[in-house]
Amino acid sequence: MDTAAKPAAAPPAGAVVPAAAYRNLLVATIGFALTFWAWNLISPLGSDFRDRLGLSSFQQSLLVAVPVLVGSLGRIPAGALTDRYGAKLMFPLTSALTIIPVLLLIPARNSYAAMLVVGFLLGLGGTTFAIGIPLVNSWFPPAKRGFALGVFGMGMGGVALSGYFTPRIAASGETLPFVVVALALAAYAVLAAFTITDHPQRKAPAESLASRLGQAGRLRVTWELSALYAIGFGGIVAFGVYLPTYLKTWYELSPTDAGTKAAGFALVTVVFRPIGGWLSDRVHPALVTAGALGVVALLAIVQAFEPPLYPGGTIALLIMAAGLGTASGSVFALVAQVTPQPRVGSVTGIVGAMGGLGGFVPPLVMGAIYSAKDSYAIGFMLLSDLALAGCVYAYGRMRTLRADA
Repeated sequence: MDTAAKPAAAPPAGAVVPAAAYRNLLVATIGFALTFWAWNLISPLGSDFRDRLGLSSFQQSLLVAVPVLVGSLGRIPAGALTDRYGAKLMFPLTSALTIIPVLLLIPARNSYAAMLVVGFLLGLGGTTFAIGIPLVNSWFPPAKRGFALGVFGMGMGGVALSGYFTPRIAASGETLPFVVVALALAAYAVLAAFTITDHPQRKAPAESLASRLGQAGRLRVTWELSALYAIGFGGIVAFGVYLPTYLKTWYELSPTDAGTKAAGFALVTVVFRPIGGWLSDRVHPALVTAGALGVVALLAIVQAFEPPLYPGGTIALLIMAAGLGTASGSVFALVAQVTPQPRVGSVTGIVGAMGGLGGFVPPLVMGAIYSAKDSYAIGFMLLSDLALAGCVYAYGRMRTLRADA
């Protein structure tokens, strides 16, 4: 490793956390939530676009999944660029640039091809995760890092905000949600430019972008964590973009009611993410991950038998949400333990990308399965299999890793 890339030593476990750390955590979490709202703007209106454009189930699934794909892959360069230029530049810049595709949704909404193109650009909003993680990681000592990262992860509640507010705002004007989100992003970009500060001991790495990504990619733990995060966070993203469609199609709910219940699911994942980080500060995060994914595997089997929404389906979905939220928090607590500080952004980018990609595939699979079988049971059984595999691997392999591995 190039010694020029090494920052000063991280603060000791018992170090006093400065006020600037909490300020950066708060502002970064707000920005994460707003950009995630923008990233998820299409999904709550998916049924409206389906009716307007005459889409099949698979076409609708592709439309809501495209921003997920781009936002996921975009985290790789976003994380590496954050290592190089810092979150003080990257957060307001990314937030401001996201305004462009948000506003482009207005002229594009009557064309499926145009919506796919704009959805591609909208993926930019999903990259801020890889900007905030290294920022928060640099400000907090190891003993408090799991909880701090979990709090930042609550910004994924932007999905819940979108699911709840977007269809309601659209009821007052079909283009109004895009205008509201664009204005919010503009205000936040100004706020972030004046309030986000990189850690004073941060030093930009001397290596090139390709070199840093290559070094992160050669770490075995990068891909092990990626696989676990693809199940945990990928499950959250997949439910976030497809749950409204699932509830409307299978349980015949109205778009507003389906969006409200999907927002409730997302809210539970948001609440349990810092709980996963908090638990990981006290026991090995691999154990927390294994337990959470085991719960998801069990409840996915229950949902595969297609219980009535009240109470069986509701209970199963909410417990799955708790398990997925806990797992997503504990996996990034593990990232913070085993990743050198100069590589956190690059590793975060790759792990975050794989997590997002884990959310790209399931909506397409669920749409294809329903089109072919008129049932979602196979999809939930596949989720159960993946969660069980992650549970076994986290317990059998990841709990043996040392913090200095």
